[in-house]
Amino acid sequence: MSFERTVLLPVDADTAFNLLTNPERLRRWQTVASRVDLQAGGSYRFTMGPGHQASGTFTEIEPGKRLVFTWGWEGSEAVPPGDSTVYITLEPWDEGTAVTLRHEGLNPGQSSGHADGWNHFLDRLKNFAESGQAVIDEWNAVPQPEDAIVSAEGSLAALQFVLNNVSETELRQATPCAEFTVSQLLDHLAGSISAIGKGLGVTVSDDPALAPEVRIANIAQPTLEAFAAHGLVGEIDLGFAVMPAKVVASILNLELMVHGWDFAQATGQDFEIHPGHAEYVLGLARKTVGPEQRASGSFAEETVIAESASSLDRLIAFTGRVPAGA
Repeated sequence: MSFERTVLLPVDADTAFNLLTNPERLRRWQTVASRVDLQAGGSYRFTMGPGHQASGTFTEIEPGKRLVFTWGWEGSEAVPPGDSTVYITLEPWDEGTAVTLRHEGLNPGQSSGHADGWNHFLDRLKNFAESGQAVIDEWNAVPQPEDAIVSAEGSLAALQFVLNNVSETELRQATPCAEFTVSQLLDHLAGSISAIGKGLGVTVSDDPALAPEVRIANIAQPTLEAFAAHGLVGEIDLGFAVMPAKVVASILNLELMVHGWDFAQATGQDFEIHPGHAEYVLGLARKTVGPEQRASGSFAEETVIAESASSLDRLIAFTGRVPAGA
């Protein structure tokens, strides 16, 4: 069995190929995070949504014309990595490029499930190619995270959407973190994620000259991939301290979600997180942030707000910030 569909994109073949292979472009319509080694025999890893990673190997690459790669889901017995193959062809048409995706090697049940996924993402590809505007993918919502790593992936998706809309002029604006401008908060967040990545054994390269979303995404992807490989058992050496992996994962969640809200507030954007997800991270925060962390200045005293406030507002208040609706 196979799935096949063609979408017509109002862009030239090289631009279409870039949309299909460039991690920055992929994040606009398909992935939360992606690692791409674009050469024959090179590997890729796509976080298609929080907790859902596809990986495989590129077997054929003709820029602007054809792309072939093996496909499968990490942790899946039904369709493991390398178990099926995706063929993508690009052909000129009157006003752009016809992109045909064919997924082979699936049984009838698998073909049906993958059809739902591919139709969802191909619709998003077509819409992005037509408008040039990325829109939030509702599939990235995490009502009830399976664990703190999946939660962090969901937080990263929301954070990246906000950062993608931060302009150069907004980098100098103040944030809810009194000591940080947007630019300084980016430096802080990049440092925090990099430290966790290094503790997990990842070689992290931070480039402050990159656009905010690209800068953070380039650091977060290898860090989260390494965290998934390490798991939540055992300890992680952050250099200044050795901490349980569960505590480090909680810290990463707070960094991604709370600072995502900070950036949104500083730049006049909405920060869209499912209430159940914010409640989950609030639970992590209550186990991680205590009097010692507040006394050190890492967190201010909790802001008092109504118990009926939203879960995100209660999380923000717990960190010592003042929610917008308070």
